[in-house]
Amino acid sequence: MPIDQRTAPYAALLLRVTLGVYAILHLYWKFYVRPDGFDGWWNGLAMAGYPSWVILYVLSGEFLGALLLIPGIYTRWVALYAMPLIVGAAQFWMVRKGFFFTAAGAELPVLWAVALIVQAGLGDGAYALVPSPAFPFIGSRRRAMPAE
Repeated sequence: MPIDQRTAPYAALLLRVTLGVYAILHLYWKFYVRPDGFDGWWNGLAMAGYPSWVILYVLSGEFLGALLLIPGIYTRWVALYAMPLIVGAAQFWMVRKGFFFTAAGAELPVLWAVALIVQAGLGDGAYALVPSPAFPFIGSRRRAMPAE
């Protein structure tokens, strides 16, 4: 069954806005709700052995998601940029708490990773301010050159 071209752009819009709102809410939790605040989050990752560049990448991915996904600025590439941090978060919680959400496990980060993959595959959706450039080499057919 083909994808409904009338509703697909709006489904991608809904996913894009939802991912952006979740990024904002997560940053808000990290800075204002978490009992030990941002410093506790940073120090916890540093004490777990993560180098500073990894922690900075995580922050950059979260901020890019919060700032660029909702208005639809390079959505596909922002989703791909955030993928490794979400996969890392899933691994972080999987080894410490297991899979299930009820034990604060990896269930939600895995779902978030799938949503980012789907967003990257769908593209920008409706009302995107700056459309993403197309994936290179996908959808283009190269013709073989005839032998001389």
